[in-house]
Amino acid sequence: MGEIIGVVGSGTMGNGIAQVAARAGYSVVMQDVKDEFLELGLKAIDKSLQRDVDKGRLNADEKQATIGSIKTTTELEELSEASFVIEAVTEDLGVKTELFSALDRITPAKTILASNTSSISITRLAAATGRPDKVIGMHFMNPVPVMKLVEVIRGLATSNETYERVRGFAEKLGKTALDCNDSPGFVSNRVLLPMINEAIFALYEGVATRESIDGIMKLGMNHPMGPLELADLIGLDVCLAILNVLYDGLGDPKYRACPLLKRYVDAGWLGRKTGHGFYEYQV
Repeated sequence: MGEIIGVVGSGTMGNGIAQVAARAGYSVVMQDVKDEFLELGLKAIDKSLQRDVDKGRLNADEKQATIGSIKTTTELEELSEASFVIEAVTEDLGVKTELFSALDRITPAKTILASNTSSISITRLAAATGRPDKVIGMHFMNPVPVMKLVEVIRGLATSNETYERVRGFAEKLGKTALDCNDSPGFVSNRVLLPMINEAIFALYEGVATRESIDGIMKLGMNHPMGPLELADLIGLDVCLAILNVLYDGLGDPKYRACPLLKRYVDAGWLGRKTGHGFYEYQV
């Protein structure tokens, strides 16, 4: 068995990270709280890899070898031999700090603990452990197998050794690592979420229809997706959580979440994953 990578969470981001790590030749242990979540994660990986087979980027044996490199478990203790653990759980500070505290107890002192958080302070997560020098942010983009970027975020105590190891790891996954300081929303979401929020305000205020808003940004700004479509892809609950982190962390009213976004989240209209957001989807 080669170097072991632990992934906590088997949702969209977690299964994508597990896939690229297995594809890069690592042994992966993917953990989640329920077997049904893990089964859905493996199905998503199988479907993603099959697209690569259909397009000639991968053969059937390579696909099976990649899937065979991923072990699933509901037990966090199964990550005890991992050299890297990447968490990709819900964007909630309490959940993440509790998880980092548990991982700190379970894994060897040399193990690097990375967070895929899109907005939460790495320094605060590191403070939940006894190894803040080995805690770092690795913010992958969705969909993970396709998108090249990994935002690398150093906490206040992250060591140079941890930083260099993580940059090297990201490169082995075929990603481009770009640095960012530990600030609310980092760079990607500090720039992206206000744009999405403003698009929601434009819809809320009747400035234009959803189709016009997205169409103007695609045709006029050459964006591959409109901001409302992108919000549905990200998940409206995730968008709201990030905006709340930006608002609380920076104290600037420009990050105030649009009431329409809050209303949709309250209704359970979270985007693609629920079949209803700013658009309707088959689930």
